[in-house]
Amino acid sequence: MSAHTPKQVEHDSIVAPDQQKLKAAALLTLATITGILAGYHETTGSMISIWMRSETFAHGFLIFPFSAYLIWGQRKHLSEALCQPSPLALLVLASLGFSWLLATLASVQVFKQFLLIAMIPAAVWAILGRRMVWALAFPLAYLALAVPFGEALIPPLIDFTADFTVKALQLTGIPVYREGSFFSIPSGNWSVVEACSGIRYLIASFTLGTLYAYLTYHSLKRRLIFIALSLIVPIVANGIRAYMIVMTGHLSDMQLAVGVDHLIYGWVFFGFVMLLLFWIGSFWREDDNTYANDSAGPTTEIETGRHANGKIPLKNTVSAAGAVLAVAFIWPLYAGHLERASSPGTEPGIDIPDIPGKWRISSSRTSDWRPEYVGAVTQLSQSYQKDGMSVDLYISYYRNQTQDSELINSQNTLVSEADPGWHNIKQETRSIALGSRHELVNQSQLRSSSTQLLIWRWYWLRGESTANPYLAKFILARNKLLQRGADGAEVIIATRYEDTREEAVPVLQGFLDDMLPAITEALQNADSR
Repeated sequence: MSAHTPKQVEHDSIVAPDQQKLKAAALLTLATITGILAGYHETTGSMISIWMRSETFAHGFLIFPFSAYLIWGQRKHLSEALCQPSPLALLVLASLGFSWLLATLASVQVFKQFLLIAMIPAAVWAILGRRMVWALAFPLAYLALAVPFGEALIPPLIDFTADFTVKALQLTGIPVYREGSFFSIPSGNWSVVEACSGIRYLIASFTLGTLYAYLTYHSLKRRLIFIALSLIVPIVANGIRAYMIVMTGHLSDMQLAVGVDHLIYGWVFFGFVMLLLFWIGSFWREDDNTYANDSAGPTTEIETGRHANGKIPLKNTVSAAGAVLAVAFIWPLYAGHLERASSPGTEPGIDIPDIPGKWRISSSRTSDWRPEYVGAVTQLSQSYQKDGMSVDLYISYYRNQTQDSELINSQNTLVSEADPGWHNIKQETRSIALGSRHELVNQSQLRSSSTQLLIWRWYWLRGESTANPYLAKFILARNKLLQRGADGAEVIIATRYEDTREEAVPVLQGFLDDMLPAITEALQNADSR
């Protein structure tokens, strides 16, 4: 047996109950987070389904275990952090929930997923307090990497890779003819497609590099520098990889690096680059444990969450957890209400007649090209001719838009990568004259082996027109929130040109000058049905 001094007995009597209640608060917080993920099961399930089917985002399965491991490693220090519910965090949680509702109404899946993940630190803040969420800042922020995002970076990454490769080939002395992401050299033709963009390398490098920086360094400056390198290095390395693949194919008379060995070489090269990056980063590692300097600082009886009587108010923690669930569950319930309140309506019909003496409907199409749109309730494909000029009109009409059956969707494309006949050479916006006003449209140049097309397109949402997909999503969310309906369409017009695209501009402009009132009237009639 051993004897305790009165001071030791008093200290043990305080710490033991507090440790048990801290564990209870942690378990309660974990149960609350699990409840939120279950309540938003459609968003949670959408992330998991992407992890399962996409090699690019398969790392998502590891993010939650990594974060849990980092939190577990700090468990001794976390017992010193303040555990006090924060009502202010409930306002943040409500803002995130409302934003999630808007993203749901606009069918912006990646925003829904980000906002759901952002609710996790907000819930921790509300239940365990500001100091606790600050102590867990990195593990909680790291959860954002579970969201399958990055597709918006693919076009600029393709452009950079094509620019880098073409410039490197020219410096090597090889003549290059380039159109967009397609280029030709004397030995053959090449193109930079999505698989060559380097998006997988970039996401893998950032995910591993961020974790490595946190575990290896304690200085914020060193962490940020290494994270920046984990973003820059894979982009440059992918350009070097693309150049080396083209050179290998060129020097082998297109016998090497043109099949599956192309992809194998890419991942082997990336693995070598990442090992080199981590090896160089290890020379500046900080092995000394400076957690105490990075934490919130020295603690007092009040700062550790102990009241004068030596007890942690678990009852307040339970109440905070209940409030978190109540605030969080409002939004999916209201989203369900809006969905049930929306009327399916009848299937709209779109009829755009010709204009006597001007544009007449023709059975002869400008080309064999067709846009690829999914989920539209009605589609119109019609050709018009006037004085030897020809224009194709395509309209994809959507009603009560939902995920994967929506106007703005990554599956809706002018040309798919699997189409061997057509290539999207260039995309940009263009200001055109519509009567007395000027409007922006999205302009694309398509090319096949025998035809070149200039395309103008824009979105129409219940009387409002825009070429901006983000503004179109906002208009859609607003209309659905105010229960004004969710009808929308994309209008596409296309015509041929021989030498330069400017040849086609007056043709498309003249078509709109004559036909836009009839197109608008047809869309309004479809909306009213």
